[in-house]
Amino acid sequence: MPGQRRRRELDEDDIRVRPGRGKSRPRTKDRPEHAGATEGRVVAVDRGRYTCVVDEESEPRELTAMKARELGRKGVVVGDRVALVGDLSGGADALARVVRVEPRSNTLRRTADDTDPVERVLVANADQLVVVTATVNPEPRPRLLDRCLVAAYDAGLDPLLCITKTDLKPPAELIEAYSALDVPWIASRPGDGLAELRSRLRGRTSVLVGHSGVGKSTLVNALVPGARRAVGHVNAVTGRGRHTSSSAIALRLPDGSGWVIDTPGVRSFGLAHVDPSRVVGAFPDLAAGMEECPRGCTHDEPECALDEWVGSGSAGPAGPARLESLRRLLRARSGAVDDVPETDDLPQAED
Repeated sequence: MPGQRRRRELDEDDIRVRPGRGKSRPRTKDRPEHAGATEGRVVAVDRGRYTCVVDEESEPRELTAMKARELGRKGVVVGDRVALVGDLSGGADALARVVRVEPRSNTLRRTADDTDPVERVLVANADQLVVVTATVNPEPRPRLLDRCLVAAYDAGLDPLLCITKTDLKPPAELIEAYSALDVPWIASRPGDGLAELRSRLRGRTSVLVGHSGVGKSTLVNALVPGARRAVGHVNAVTGRGRHTSSSAIALRLPDGSGWVIDTPGVRSFGLAHVDPSRVVGAFPDLAAGMEECPRGCTHDEPECALDEWVGSGSAGPAGPARLESLRRLLRARSGAVDDVPETDDLPQAED
């Protein structure tokens, strides 16, 4: 109408929507502490599902859990001590949540090869590495055994050499090859040797490693009746064992005195992550001679003072063999020996 002010036409920019109650609250970064969470041990990992054991000392039971979102990309591996919430009944349809991974005492790690900068955690919180090898069928692989020993020293695990199939060939040659390293050993044959092995495993968490066909799963089945680990056979043409295990699994000994962790058969063990000083630290009897070495000495070069020191007899009668063992392990760590990885058969890395 004439004389009246014309109203401005409205468009979408004039519409103001007020958020509803609670929708404008900023997202908090605080996460629940889960102070009342139940402690458990991870015994198996399978495609994002974690089999855990709780109440180990009273009424142990297994349950399935998934990783809580707040853990992000933090990995969970066999042997981890974790905090669990949710349905802890262990029923067929029960599902708990892993809300915290407790600090690890140590980790057994490896790399895909000796040049790979990415290390992978295989097992956590173990205290003994049992390296299983056969005297024959398949033949021993000393370079792989050396690499396993390097990994044990790096992780702070006590090594134990378990020699199988001694009924087919005496273990004297293999024992002699590692005598200078002071690695304890056990000889096993069908129906014999298990009593001593059980005593070595008692009260400890032990990881069993070895290449395929050496009888590792047979040992596990004998130690833990009901484990039902698949047993493979050695190919008569290639001399290699067939892989029967696809992932690591922790099994409790029948008397509850310890744990054994069975791992898939291995054909390679990358050591790019290992600090050589940790290998050297496993030879305290050579430490005095190393004090005369030039700075940055790799202990495998002409200027190394260990040659003269050991040659003078200062290291005792076992000195030359011990020095050669040290250098053999250092060469294994650096990839200076011909040990080309054939396949990537170790358990998957932490996710």
